[in-house]
Amino acid sequence: MSTNPTVATRVVHAVCSHDCPDSCGVLVTVDELTGRAVKVQGDPSHPVTRGFLCGKVAKYLDRVYSPDRLLYPMRRKKGVAKGPLEKGREAEAFERISWDEALDEIAARLTSIAAEHGPESILPYSYAGTIGQLGYGSMDRRFFHRLGASQLDRTICSTTGGTALSSVYGVKLGTPPEDFAHAGLIIAWGANIHGNNIHLWPFIEEARRHGAKLVVIDPYKTRTAALADEHLAINPGTDAALALGLTHVILRDGLEDREYIASCTHGFEELRAHALKPEHAPEAVARVTGIAAEAIERLALAYANCLRATGKPAAIRLNYGIQRSENGGTAARAVAMLPLLTGAWQHRGGGLQLSTSGSFPFNSKALQMPELMNASPLGRVARVVNMSRLGEALTSADAGVGGPPVKAIFVYNSNPAAIAPNQNDVLRGMRRDDLFMVVHEQFFTDTADYADILLPAPTFLETKDVQGAYGHLYAQVSERAIAPLGEARNNVTLFGELGRRMGFSEACFDDREDELIDQALGSQDPWFAGITRERLEREGHVRLPLPANESGEVLPFSTAAWFHTPSGRGELVPVPVFVAPAESRANAKEYPLEFLPRKADNYMNSTFANLGVHQKMESRTAGVLEMHATDAAPRGIATGDEVEVFNGRGRILLRAVVDGRVGAGVVAARLDWNKLSRDGANVNALTSERLADIGGGPTFYSTLVEVRKAG
Repeated sequence: MSTNPTVATRVVHAVCSHDCPDSCGVLVTVDELTGRAVKVQGDPSHPVTRGFLCGKVAKYLDRVYSPDRLLYPMRRKKGVAKGPLEKGREAEAFERISWDEALDEIAARLTSIAAEHGPESILPYSYAGTIGQLGYGSMDRRFFHRLGASQLDRTICSTTGGTALSSVYGVKLGTPPEDFAHAGLIIAWGANIHGNNIHLWPFIEEARRHGAKLVVIDPYKTRTAALADEHLAINPGTDAALALGLTHVILRDGLEDREYIASCTHGFEELRAHALKPEHAPEAVARVTGIAAEAIERLALAYANCLRATGKPAAIRLNYGIQRSENGGTAARAVAMLPLLTGAWQHRGGGLQLSTSGSFPFNSKALQMPELMNASPLGRVARVVNMSRLGEALTSADAGVGGPPVKAIFVYNSNPAAIAPNQNDVLRGMRRDDLFMVVHEQFFTDTADYADILLPAPTFLETKDVQGAYGHLYAQVSERAIAPLGEARNNVTLFGELGRRMGFSEACFDDREDELIDQALGSQDPWFAGITRERLEREGHVRLPLPANESGEVLPFSTAAWFHTPSGRGELVPVPVFVAPAESRANAKEYPLEFLPRKADNYMNSTFANLGVHQKMESRTAGVLEMHATDAAPRGIATGDEVEVFNGRGRILLRAVVDGRVGAGVVAARLDWNKLSRDGANVNALTSERLADIGGGPTFYSTLVEVRKAG
């Protein structure tokens, strides 16, 4: 923290806590006289942030000081039904109450519901509205564990890919972003780097200035694909087939690194026999993926020969898009095996990055205290509800997993009315008169429209936290830059005070931010050696002390010592087997088009969607269905037509745009708030609650639809 007496400002180091791999260091300039933040900028001393912010957070003060902020506790007025509220008039459905009134009513209702139906009838629902350790999972988990509430399996984003990566490597770790500058070939596989991982982009551009090529594999022509040297428009859900096709060529031509394979992998002969089957030859894979056999051959040879041809290794930036299909876990495993075959991990700039979150050994057990479940009325571990099946949980007699029906839901750090699959069932459940619903939020979101009690939440400028990253290797403390606006309270304060209202006597409910940060950093793992709260407060960011070679290079998985698998090596078994999703063109009947419910480039999932400056940046795709001319022509659809997109789960109205961003047989639309959509429903009215093959994740990108002119 520094002070400039001339202009009466101070600069505070914070960390962007939104769900992004970059976890940027942010410098917040605060007016000393008013206590108001007047500027946000990227920390120039942070080796990944490097002084700039994405377009979302560069305009963050518009969010912090938006006139639409929810600033006070509110209660639904008697006689006002749950359901969509007109934007700008939401507050008319609620009355302002004090925090004491809100906490007393919540405590009384939860106590009554637990007594009548059992504590497992209460369901917390949260995800990564903040990825700070305290905000994401600390006092909230203690509260619900002590209450005996159902546990939430937080699968909505990354568990399929994360589980897949861990099954191969034993830990979620990968190529540091700075090292991509040393690659000779970069494959962005399901990764829109320019749209949602922008701080990796300068390192890729540096590599390209030195001769590297960028290849993008994506069914949609993203910003990144438009800037790439080559874009391979793959059919949705067929990534496992492509990865096996690349493996086939590498092994067919003997381009694997046998020495590395022998010392660092397990199961090679089984994988080799499987990958060399005829169904994995480029010609066969081309028929499945929609990518020409010649292009598959060319990519495989360029990838395997990269070090020989350029003196530099190949790197893969794999993102979570490919795991959001029925075969998504297998796809992530198959891609993750590729650098094990070529030995790319042995060279700086080689390997793969999906997530680096496993590098940070935060003591989550100390933060979350799962042992408190033993002190709950249950006296045992509570049941687990998969958040990707929220519709089923809210509409079935046993939450879909056995036990009591859900009678109360406490939503924080998330907007499930907009982001959860099978939206119609989710909203039907939220409308129930017998469901008590609490929402902790910053704005009147789609989910807030269904709340009985609304509680105001702070932004990351208004609270202190500690954070790692899933796209780099720097730990950081985010200092509180400004006082919370209105009566906003963070998760630590909210759930600590609510625990006391519920009569929980354990001292852990009195812990404050600094104590919790110390607990989070209290790991004895050597990867946290020397990293303390005091050091982070002093230095702003600290790189993890990961093992380095004699040259000082950190080369994950360059030797067997890095693997945390049962065999102590990279696991190539069980071999990945491609199975076409049940909802794919291979199985299409009534609904012949594959639907991509995309994330907007200028929002963060549903975050920022309500702010005018972000809406303006995203206006090109607002309310739009992108189609290929091959699909539009026989349906009599032209650009500008209003169209109905439908399947057996629901329907939405959009405006057609016939362009070259999707291939034949594929249509795409972006996620938005329901209340900002043409007919009050977004893309998730069409998605299902079917789960992926690994990790219990959702299958947003295994969705079939039909399209016709509206009316």
